Formats: sequence, C-alpha cells, structure tokens
Amino acid sequence: MTPTFPPVLAFAFILALLFLGAMARRALPFFQRNLIPASLIGGVVGFLLVAGDLSMGYLSSDFTAIAFHAFTLSFMSLVLTSRAQSNDSSELAWGGLWMSVIWVISLTLQALLGLLLIRLYNGLSSEQPLSDYLGMIITHGFTQGPGQAIALGSLWETSFDIQLATDFGLIYASLGFVAAFVIGVPVARWAMSQHLQQGSERIDAEFEAGFFEQPETHPAGRQISHPSNLDSLGFHLGLLGVAYLLTHGYLSGMQALVRDTAIENIFSYNLFFFHGLMVCVILRRCLDGLKLGHLVDDETQKRITGTSVDIMVTATLVSVNFGLLSSYWVPILWVALGITIATALLCLGAGRRLKSFGLERGLTSFGCCCGSTGTGILLLRILDPHLASPVAKELAFFNIAIVFLSFHILGIMAPILPSIPLVWTISIYVATAGLGGLALLKLGSVINRPQAQ
Repeated sequence: MTPTFPPVLAFAFILALLFLGAMARRALPFFQRNLIPASLIGGVVGFLLVAGDLSMGYLSSDFTAIAFHAFTLSFMSLVLTSRAQSNDSSELAWGGLWMSVIWVISLTLQALLGLLLIRLYNGLSSEQPLSDYLGMIITHGFTQGPGQAIALGSLWETSFDIQLATDFGLIYASLGFVAAFVIGVPVARWAMSQHLQQGSERIDAEFEAGFFEQPETHPAGRQISHPSNLDSLGFHLGLLGVAYLLTHGYLSGMQALVRDTAIENIFSYNLFFFHGLMVCVILRRCLDGLKLGHLVDDETQKRITGTSVDIMVTATLVSVNFGLLSSYWVPILWVALGITIATALLCLGAGRRLKSFGLERGLTSFGCCCGSTGTGILLLRILDPHLASPVAKELAFFNIAIVFLSFHILGIMAPILPSIPLVWTISIYVATAGLGGLALLKLGSVINRPQAQ
C-alpha cells in the first residue's frame, strides 16, 4: 500500500495548509486587519516550504494536478448550483450579461497588453528574447485561472514548442490571485468604511477573525438525502462525479472522431474544464426538466464550490516553480503589474458607471478577471457576506454567457493560437474588445433605467 500514499499525502499537505492559514488568520491581527483569506496565507506558506525543501520531499510540480482539478471542480460545481427562479430573472440576466461582457473584454485586452509588454521587455533587455505567447498566456492565468493556464500552456508546449508556457501560465495565475486580494480587499474595506455598498454589513470581530463565535446559527445547507441512505454531502459529490464521468465519456468519444484533424486540440483533456462546463449546463437543465432540480441544495453546492476554490488557490501558489520565478521574475512581474492595473481600471471604472450595485459588480468582475469566478465570489462576500444582493445570482447567468460570448476565442483560437498568424489574432482580439465596449455601454444604460433597478 505504500506506493498509494504520495498523491494522497500531497493532497493532505494542501488541506493542512488551509487549516494553518485559517488558524493564522484567527490568531494574528495583521491578517485580520487586511482580511487576508486562509487559502492565500496557506499557499504562501506552502510556497516557502517547497522553496526551502521543507515539504516532505514534494516538489512544486507535485501539486499542479491538484490545482488543475480543483479549478475544474469549482467551475462545474458552480454551474450545477440551481439557477434563480425569481420574477426578476430578466433583470438578473442583464447584470450577469454585463459582467460577462467585462470578462470577454478583459480576456482579449489582457492578451494584447501581455503581447505588448513582453515585446517592450524584449526590446529593453539584453537577454534572449522571450516568446510573444509567454506574454499572451497571462490572460488564461488571470481571467481563467490555473486550470486553463496549465491546460493551454501544456498544449502550446507539446504542439507548438512554446517552451515554459505552462510554468509562466501557472505563475501568472498565482500572481492573479495575489493581485485580486492585494487590490480587491483594500478597495472593499475602504468602500465598507464609507458605507458605499448597497447592503448594511459591517466589519466586526467575527468578520476579521474569519470564524463565527456561534457556528450553530450559520447552517451550511439543507439535508437532501436521509442519513440512513446517504449523507447529503455525499449525494452532491456524487452528482459532481456523474458530471465528471459524463465529460470523460464525451471527450473520449469526440477524440476518436476528430483524431488527426485540425480541431483535435480542442477536444484535448487539457480543456476538460471547458467541456465539463457545457456538460454541467446540460445536466442542470435535464434535472430541472425532470422536476428533480429541488434535489440540489444551493448552500451545499456552494460549500463544494467554495472548498474547491480554497484548495485551488493554495495548490496554485504551492505549484509555483521557484527556480523559474527567480530566473524570470523581472519580465513576469513587469507583465503581471501592467495587466493588474489595466484590469482594475476596466472593472472598477465600469462599475462606477452603474447606479445600483456598481461597486459589487465591479469588484466581483475584478476578482473573476484576476483568478476565477471563485475569486470574484470571495471578494463579493466581503461586501455581501450572505450573498443577499442580486450579484451572486447574476453569476449563474455570467457562467453560462461567457461560454457563448468567448467561444470563438476559447473554443477555437486559444488551443491553436501559436499557429494562427499574429496579425489575425490581433485583429480578432481588437474587434472583440471593441464590440464588447459598445455592448457594455448599451448594457449600462439598460441597467441604469429605473425599471431595471
């Protein structure tokens, strides 16, 4: 049985870091004042342990798979969460579409700005020039998160010989999480101190410590299945398992059909997240159509999503290759800093133009564009801890809309991007961002109408 322990212990290492991060937040005023989440604390500690060879012999690469699958599970679980059924669903759709357009604009602008910044670095540096795509992959690390950074980085390395693409993408994803919290948390805290958020939440001792003094008053979900049959958490995990197996079966079948064709890379297991998202959309629709949607408890499914996000953030930070970071820290930080500033200006600036929930939507969008939907939720929960605002429900529409709005980029172009003439890539990305900007203005006017508030 001894050979079975290494991957399990690697996973246990990540879980232990989460526990350590939570206890550190509870005990240390510095973490409390700055509202630093346990996943970020644990991830930084883990990174230092791996860099100092104090991680029980594990290397950064041993945690890459955990980050990849946690990212995939978080997105699939979020889509399986029941959709809003209220009378204001059309208004929720407008808000979700607004955030989706922001996301697509960010996807294209981050890639274009990454290309520009890496070329500026090459022009100023005497070192061997870096590939343009080591700048462009930042959009998949920031706007999509570690799963896609790993997936596309691996594809670009194996199919198009873009060396270091996976490592660069994973480091960008880690820095994206850091950027989301370094900028997002102070903005949220300042906004709450000025009472700019729509709700009435205030930062208190429980908020800062990250623990409830009376946990029994905060239920984590409803019991769906009877304990004599199956624990409710196990039931929801089982649903996620069904989605995972369906995605596996679908991909296996499609790979046999598209082998040795131009679209073969699109159906690679490196893009499991993308196909899993579509499978979960269909599965959720089927459950609702069969009148079984009530068997999915929102709160339980959110706990699975949140836990997956926490694991993903920690595992991503621990997965950073210290040796590569120390060798390429100048171009990496140069590109990441420029992208962070541009993304903050885009998301927070657009949010200011909205008359209602602009702060919540803008900050949530910034989190989504610097890590994943889970990061956006973490920032939203600072302003809206109980997710009482419509913004949380709008994320359900957001996750579906981005699949369709960005399909021409994520489903067609991104997997084979290094093989596409750069002039065509720039043209399509600029056109997408331009159309997105026009759509954003129109959506803003619709949301700002009195009947849409």
